[in-house]
Amino acid sequence: PCSPTVHRGSLRRLPYAHQDVWSAYEGFNKTFLDSKKYIYKTDTSFPEAVDRWKGAAAIWCQPMYWDMSMNAYRLACKQGDKKRKKEFKELSRKIFEGNKAQYAGFNFHDNNENTGWFIYDDIQWWTITLARAYQLFGDDEYLKLSEASFSRVWYGSEKVGDTGSYADPEKGLGGGMFWQWQPIKNPNPNEADHGKMACINFPTVVAALTLYNNVPTGRTESTDSHPSYQTKEQYLAKGKEIYAWAVENLVDVTTGQVADSRHGNGNPAWKDHVYNQASYIGASVLLYKATGEKQYLDNAVMAADYTMNTISGTFDLLPFETGAEQGIYTAVFAQYIAMLVYDCDQTQYIPFVKRNINYGWANRDKTRDICGGDYTKLQVEGDAVESYSASGIPALMLLFPTDK
Repeated sequence: PCSPTVHRGSLRRLPYAHQDVWSAYEGFNKTFLDSKKYIYKTDTSFPEAVDRWKGAAAIWCQPMYWDMSMNAYRLACKQGDKKRKKEFKELSRKIFEGNKAQYAGFNFHDNNENTGWFIYDDIQWWTITLARAYQLFGDDEYLKLSEASFSRVWYGSEKVGDTGSYADPEKGLGGGMFWQWQPIKNPNPNEADHGKMACINFPTVVAALTLYNNVPTGRTESTDSHPSYQTKEQYLAKGKEIYAWAVENLVDVTTGQVADSRHGNGNPAWKDHVYNQASYIGASVLLYKATGEKQYLDNAVMAADYTMNTISGTFDLLPFETGAEQGIYTAVFAQYIAMLVYDCDQTQYIPFVKRNINYGWANRDKTRDICGGDYTKLQVEGDAVESYSASGIPALMLLFPTDK
């Protein structure tokens, strides 16, 4: 069961058309993709994506943009569009190669703070998208890198010196996943009262379950202290363990609200963020599909209801957060609400999703075909726009491509 969509606002927008999906995605790429490096820019004020400090979008947001290219490829396949299928398969590979060249060759043990890896969740978002790329294209390099990044997060790095994101309860660390290691250059071991954020815990579940769905059966467990791979059974067990901890510590199970973080035995930080709701939905859906246990589906539905009915504001539209990189949250939500709708037949969310699309697309900058992050406001033509906030509408459209 789910609560009905209640349209509290009086705004109305015309439905988007089939061709609008491709116009939105092409406008996004034309505006934000550095066509020489094949990574994405922070915003329209930068002519190119040099590095973290000079125009390159955040390292953890780049995989969301790669997801969009893969979703474009899937849509082209579904529509039998051979030209776009070829185009977006090639684009997907170029985005991978561009990011590989930019980010230390995907050496997850390089912790320089410009083009390296220095926060656990930054790495884990890549684990997820690399595993999805393997699932779609079957390239062994994607799976190898995805497993290497999962291992890096879980166990830490002998080179960097951190002890890993996993807060092993047998070591008195309380369970769940730590968000960061500090100092970045010479880390101290994490302690039980250090921050355990939703943005590392639920993505870890998504990563573990996506790998569970893709690694071969019959593997032998590694005896290494920092194993480079897990068995299917280990990935599932790790996903279940972290999910159980995160639900107990970061979720209000009576409402579906996800807290942003918790430190030790302190109270959770109850601040709503759409991407935390989204990764909780995704983790729940993947566990439901893996186990068939209805509690997981119930959790996903409750979290989606909370997102739609409680935090989506006066006009029943996803909130726009203006903090650093927060505009990407709608693109993250797109990926996981689509899983709930299509994989679990929860079609009650489609009108809400399409309402967001209709508003955002109607208020786009019609010269560049790009959208802002506040879907109630007209995007002024020529104004500076971040790739983060502009990604939401095309990300939703690629996954919900028609208004029929």
